[in-house]
Amino acid sequence: MSTPLRLVIERWGPPSPRKIEAAVEVLHRGGVAAYPTDSIYALGCAIEARDAIERIYRAKGMKKNQRLALICPDLSSASEYGMFSQTAFRLAQRIFPGPYTLVVPATRSVPRTLTDHKRRTVGIRVTSDPIAQALAVGLGRPLLTSSAIAPDTGEPCRDADEILEAFGKHIDAVIDTEQTPAAPSTVIEVDGDNITLIREGQGSIAGILDV
Repeated sequence: MSTPLRLVIERWGPPSPRKIEAAVEVLHRGGVAAYPTDSIYALGCAIEARDAIERIYRAKGMKKNQRLALICPDLSSASEYGMFSQTAFRLAQRIFPGPYTLVVPATRSVPRTLTDHKRRTVGIRVTSDPIAQALAVGLGRPLLTSSAIAPDTGEPCRDADEILEAFGKHIDAVIDTEQTPAAPSTVIEVDGDNITLIREGQGSIAGILDV
């Protein structure tokens, strides 16, 4: 496999449109990209890219019942893929954009291969990271995403060098930028009015679950 395209982009400012376009082109072609988020680095692809999805699963050693999340540009676009109860919507308004994944019932727009056969749910992210946000906007459809945690060590990848060491042979492009935080996103599930904390990570839960 060829060496992944390495795109150097400043993280805390408007990302270079030319370099974002180059990364988006990789995603449009069905490739796998690694990019920063407001938690740790992530691996992602376009929602319809089946081969890329399989590559992410193999790269991370994921089981079939483990699901990828969707990065959406905003809450309005997220509502096409997730069904938000009043409780879920109020919570989403508190946590987005930010280092959180909100698990809600999936709509018909989410392919069945991306959801659990017994429970049709989907993880939604609206990130505050300008690079991940620009990728989602440029792609024009959800960016299927999974935390870049090295399968052999269980350690999160926080920069491009760590990504290339852990996943270099599995990806087509990597955004090279400042180091990310050390923890993955906080995962919260909402089923009707019931709120369940699945994983506490980078996003603080202080006061946000009282909706």
